[in-house]
Amino acid sequence: MTTQTTRATETEPLVPSFDAPESQGRKLAIICSKGNLDMAYPGLILANAALGEGVETHLFFTFWGFDMINKKTSGDLKFTMLGNTATHLPQGLGGIPGMTHLATSQMKKAIADLDVPEVPEFLDQIVASGGHLWACRMSADMQHLGEEDLRDDVEGIISASDFIELTEGAQLLFI
Repeated sequence: MTTQTTRATETEPLVPSFDAPESQGRKLAIICSKGNLDMAYPGLILANAALGEGVETHLFFTFWGFDMINKKTSGDLKFTMLGNTATHLPQGLGGIPGMTHLATSQMKKAIADLDVPEVPEFLDQIVASGGHLWACRMSADMQHLGEEDLRDDVEGIISASDFIELTEGAQLLFI
């Protein structure tokens, strides 16, 4: 009897072996569409994990996710309780002056306590590990932003079609 978890057929493993030859050439495409502090980290953490496993990784920043790569906003992302029922606190608290600042400060401290870098440093780490950063053409046009407004390591402002072509065959995550 084997201890390996298997599918109903008892021949295929349930968990893939990422070091197997057939796993070579894997790609991950992450679409980052949110610019809040709490929504920035899931994409960055997944990108970092993928790069650590040797997966070619591309991040596409669109709509409010542009705040993550905008030189003026990337170091000042906020966390708000308003409209976020996952905080398990009364929604009225989020409207009190100073609550966004307090919630943001607490979240940044909790993240720092886990030894996770702030967003700009995390993006530096991802690029240094071989990750690719792309900006959405439509979002750039909507916000009247050009390459000079973005982090220097953004490889280009491209259309959604270009990103899909660039990441052909990739696993896709939308955050």
